[in-house]
Amino acid sequence: MEIRQYGPSAPGPSPAAGPPPRRRRRWPLRVLVVALAGGAVAGAVLTMVPDGPERRVVPPPAAGPRAQPQALALAALTSGVPAALPDLTALIGQQEGRVRARPQDARAWALLGTAYVERGRMSADPANYPKAERALTTSIQVRGSGNAEALGGLAALANARRDFPAAKRYGEQALKLTPKRWTAYPPLIDAYTGLGDYAAARGALDKLMALRPGAAARPAVMARASAVYRDRGWREDAVAQLTDAASTARTPPEQGAYLTGVGQLAWERGDREDALRHFEAAVRVDPGRWSALAGKGRALAALGRDDEALTAYRAALAGQPDPRVTLELGELYESLGRFSSAREQYELMRERVERSVDGGVDEELLIGQYEADHGDAQDAVVRLEEEWRRQPGIEVADALGWALHRAGDDQEALKYASIATDKAKGGGVRSALYAFHLGMIERESERLGPARRHLQEALRISPYFSPLRVPEARAALRELGDVPDEPLPGEDG
Repeated sequence: MEIRQYGPSAPGPSPAAGPPPRRRRRWPLRVLVVALAGGAVAGAVLTMVPDGPERRVVPPPAAGPRAQPQALALAALTSGVPAALPDLTALIGQQEGRVRARPQDARAWALLGTAYVERGRMSADPANYPKAERALTTSIQVRGSGNAEALGGLAALANARRDFPAAKRYGEQALKLTPKRWTAYPPLIDAYTGLGDYAAARGALDKLMALRPGAAARPAVMARASAVYRDRGWREDAVAQLTDAASTARTPPEQGAYLTGVGQLAWERGDREDALRHFEAAVRVDPGRWSALAGKGRALAALGRDDEALTAYRAALAGQPDPRVTLELGELYESLGRFSSAREQYELMRERVERSVDGGVDEELLIGQYEADHGDAQDAVVRLEEEWRRQPGIEVADALGWALHRAGDDQEALKYASIATDKAKGGGVRSALYAFHLGMIERESERLGPARRHLQEALRISPYFSPLRVPEARAALRELGDVPDEPLPGEDG
């Protein structure tokens, strides 16, 4: 199926000329799901392709003698907490040597596969995922089906690939084998959330908390609780859990991850200054926390510090070329009238999506979101309807509703946009973007009272949720009338 695109070779227009014309191009075919069938042969040694030079990440100064990198990464992986990217690479090198020397070592294969998953997630390099799948599958074949470590690794891999049905299947198998092992629960919570089963996610969290993990694991458990509380709309509880996790974290990567989470929660509630403080703190503690740098760019843009924002985004993408952040940067350029630069980012996003799909990642949601706003809305509808049938999470409901609206089917769009904003169905997520989408769909459907209410709600939740959509929300509210005399949220900053 063909889609619209910004032409990579077309001359860039001046800001006054408006957005560049779009041409058509094919997206990659839909990704195949992870399967245990096929892959490595039991006892065989993987052919490990050299990964090439790693990006250097300068760690914060150590207070005393530092343990061996591979030991630090191993301790992090086995206790379920964030690790440093260079330490993961050191551990991978060690485990590759071990499985070559001892190809029947099922645990070494499982550790190798899990380390590949984590490195792929942290670096946004999906080339790690096929290697992870081969290693984890080999571990299963060496030890047999009662291999909780490898099953847990496969659940984490499926989550990283956005294959939530597979993550649920592997996670439940791992949990059945080791119901008292706390690290079996987080992949299941992620899978249930991706499938839109918020009740199951809350139930899994309750069981996790009842296990009372030790002091080393407690920050990671609090971070997991924060994510579930955020999805329930319990913002203060979510912030409290993550703040406590950051204050009790034992390593810079741990602390950086939790500070980034606190910054993201501040961003979602529209607090630019608090978000920026936490993102900057995360980068100071852990200079390789690329997601914090992207968050810093987001907050700086909301504060009107555009040049600094662009610098932060570019630095984040140099370390972690995430296609979602790439799209975000493209939309920031577009909001600034820099259409040639926006086109370059959209083209980069497409290339990065193709690499993700080659690594087995399901990128249908991201493609659908891009197409709905920047390309072929009907193509977005086809993709997102299939995604909804397969894994009906709230994010997919919102994207599908918006795509249907952009394709001209507001009656059907209203159904999905309402699901995304229904606290009973969506678990209580408070999203400015979801409220904006619902309000715009209602406006087009002549439901003017609800449209006004939801557009105002979007700006109350966060007056800075999108550099492209916030001006649309304000313009739509003025058109609807009955706007208070005082400035709309965010207009006085």
